[in-house]
Amino acid sequence: MYQPSLLNHFTSLQLTIAILVLMMVFFGTGQWVRKYLLSRNKTTVEHGLGAVEGSLLGLLALILSFTFSISSNRYDKRMAVIVEEANDIGTAVLRADLYPDSLRTALRTEFRKYVEFRIAFYEAGRDLKKINTIMDSTVQSQNRLWKMVTDGSRDKESLIRSNQMIPALNTMIDVTTTRNALLIAKVPDLILFLLFTLCLTGSFLLGYNSKGRSDYIIMGCFFIMISLTIYMILDLDRPRSGIITLSDMNNFITSLRSMFNER
Repeated sequence: MYQPSLLNHFTSLQLTIAILVLMMVFFGTGQWVRKYLLSRNKTTVEHGLGAVEGSLLGLLALILSFTFSISSNRYDKRMAVIVEEANDIGTAVLRADLYPDSLRTALRTEFRKYVEFRIAFYEAGRDLKKINTIMDSTVQSQNRLWKMVTDGSRDKESLIRSNQMIPALNTMIDVTTTRNALLIAKVPDLILFLLFTLCLTGSFLLGYNSKGRSDYIIMGCFFIMISLTIYMILDLDRPRSGIITLSDMNNFITSLRSMFNER
């Protein structure tokens, strides 16, 4: 059963807006703290954190790059596994034609239902209850297909057919496990929390070391670009919602419906 992580309860846009607002708040807090300390003569050095600031921003850039790489690679894998699944289902459907009409008709009827389950699996979006229901229905359909094929394999005359169908059906079933695993595989929350912490700490230091109002435009642009990068990372990692989706890839599975047109 699929259970999302803590941060996956929030959309990419919600998290991005939250981190943008918090970065601006921490920047302002850094400015306030510096003014407060200067007013109390706690420090006389106005810009003594350049090395620390540079190191922290360099670390932030490194974590951004690392996180983007993770989400981008997993997005590519999700695209590839959808195409692979479409090919595997198509192969199994075609091999159902090897059987006599009685079993062939039963197999094609069940394959038609199976294709609809796989289409619905993507169209469920972020609906956790619907995703889990469809996953259960998919397993039940796989069991029915497997039983029909294995029962038919007991007929000596079906030896060649079974040698063709069983490997294809087994591959079709296995690829759903891979796809389910990629549904669960996200950028770990711990890495995202580290990224957010670096963003907020960096914002505080930038505010503490700022020169005043002349930095507002520059810092505003900086915060917006960081937020857009974070949004891109989150959106790549959540292809069931947002701007970057797998709809085009899922069309390969949707197109399998044409295989059941009357011939």
